[in-house]
Amino acid sequence: LGLAVGGHGSLLPDSLARQVKVKWQKPDLGEIHRKLRPQGPTRPLSNPGTEPDPDLPGGGLHLCPACARYFIDSANLKTHFGSKEHKKRLKQLSIEPYSQEEAERAAGMGSYVSPKRLPVPTEVSTDVPEMD
Repeated sequence: LGLAVGGHGSLLPDSLARQVKVKWQKPDLGEIHRKLRPQGPTRPLSNPGTEPDPDLPGGGLHLCPACARYFIDSANLKTHFGSKEHKKRLKQLSIEPYSQEEAERAAGMGSYVSPKRLPVPTEVSTDVPEMD
């Protein structure tokens, strides 16, 4: 008998496997809900007047706010809008996020109230600003 594949080293907080997992971790649905809410941060998601960010794919100009992903060009972004992954994410975002009040009701401190349906922005501008 020996260690299983991966061993116990992958459980350490500074292991390479954990570092890669954290690096590629997608934002939680609650974080995306906060960014999509009108009373959320006033930071614009994609402003055509801003200059491109060289560290992001496509200069950060082609963002799908529901999936929190950047794309290389508008053609790839439009293809993404028709994908199964994007449609699943829109369905997940259409339900009100889990809250402390809902947890208390589930624990028996109130009666069940079904989660509300929320409007999800499906239209995203795919226009690219002209570069000088």
